[in-house]
Amino acid sequence: MGTIQIKDVSFRYDQMATDLFNKINLKIDESWKLGLIGRNGRGKTTLLKMIIGKLNFSGEIVSNLNFYYYPQAIIDKNIPTVEVIKNLAQLEDYDLWKIEIELEKLQVDVDVLQQEFSTLSPGEQTKVLLAILFLDESGFQLIDEPTNHLDIEGRKAVADYLKGKKGFIIISHDKSFLNLVINHVISLDRNGVSIYKGNFDTWQQQKNCQDERELSQKRQLQKNINRLKVTASERKNWALESEANPDSTARKMMKKAQHVLKRVDKSVNEKQSLLKNIEIEGQLKFNYQELKYPKIFLQVVELSLKKGGITVPQVNFKIEVNQVVSLMGPNGIGKSSIVKNILGLSQFFEQSGDIQLAKGLKISYLRQDNELQGTIRQLAKQKQIEPELVFSNLRKLGFERYLFEQPIEQMSQGQRRKVALAVSLSEEANLYFWDEPLNYLDVITRQQIIEAIKKQHPTMLLIDHDIDLINSVSSVKVNLHY
Repeated sequence: MGTIQIKDVSFRYDQMATDLFNKINLKIDESWKLGLIGRNGRGKTTLLKMIIGKLNFSGEIVSNLNFYYYPQAIIDKNIPTVEVIKNLAQLEDYDLWKIEIELEKLQVDVDVLQQEFSTLSPGEQTKVLLAILFLDESGFQLIDEPTNHLDIEGRKAVADYLKGKKGFIIISHDKSFLNLVINHVISLDRNGVSIYKGNFDTWQQQKNCQDERELSQKRQLQKNINRLKVTASERKNWALESEANPDSTARKMMKKAQHVLKRVDKSVNEKQSLLKNIEIEGQLKFNYQELKYPKIFLQVVELSLKKGGITVPQVNFKIEVNQVVSLMGPNGIGKSSIVKNILGLSQFFEQSGDIQLAKGLKISYLRQDNELQGTIRQLAKQKQIEPELVFSNLRKLGFERYLFEQPIEQMSQGQRRKVALAVSLSEEANLYFWDEPLNYLDVITRQQIIEAIKKQHPTMLLIDHDIDLINSVSSVKVNLHY
């Protein structure tokens, strides 16, 4: 039976003041389907890269398994997909039937093999690379965020595919997807790494119970500390009042007071040993400027867009105050194009139909991409937002302070997404246009966003493929289809 043994492994990047991993120990069985869970920046991708030997570390990782990593590096995307497959999998023509079987399981038409890889949709590219990954049935797959470019149907197809596989480690921030495909969790906590048996919901329940036990212990210890401090203070005062007493009462009382203070120190130490792995989550707050009038902020009537041979299906919807309207549909159907057209940011589409956007609205637009430049402070100034407000929201999102003055373009995708999200939360707005806000964000951040929307009821046009977000916050769902 194959295993992965991680023994006393420590690692830090050069710019870090403390270790990202400090003497972690894990033993993983090759049959386990593991979800790797943790805040952005906690080291999920780093751990996978250490396992395949891409990073130097102290300690030891021992395994007798053959590892395959997603996403694979592709040197040339402007060649037929079949050639990409041959290059990555070292596959001969007579073995191409193997990849065709895997593609069919992933609901991909085998005709894509003759198309240039660069012309495939992001979802099709993801599925082709996953099919390559599982060609070796004896291998162990390390899969880094495959769901980012998949729509709802694509995620279901990949989940069904992974259910039939033996063992792997997968990073994904979609808890519904994880619930379908994993039977173990590796949790990268604030102060260590743990393995749990079960899916995401099982891990969440166990983690919540553990946190609640520690919070209860903390509250009881605080009561004991307060009581002991009062007792120690009283005995110390008695001792001082009895200093002139020849029968040594003062010395006895002072000794008792010191004994109580030692018990205080012990309780303080016990308290400090608790809560090390509780995720500190501040309440996110929209800088939402609520308007009662007009009642209807946006009305779209029989809108259709055309550009060359591309046609966006006709759509009708309206957004009333405090509503969240979700635009739904497969990748490539034109959801983002509709948003850009409403905002006047797309000038290349021929439009039919009518768009009625209320005048004088302050609109916050969270784009799908993460193309941000400069520092957070510079970006805030450009948006005319107080930098401290952005920093405050970022800290609530688990963002490390040392990143505040770093160029945004040097940050990870998850960190960039948090910056864009914090800026949108911080700017004054009556109406929000959020295009796939959850891309690259960890499960804890996703839950924070859901709770913030549910609690504050901002008026919003939302695009996302995370079914938990859509079902939790949507007032109206608008389905686009051909």
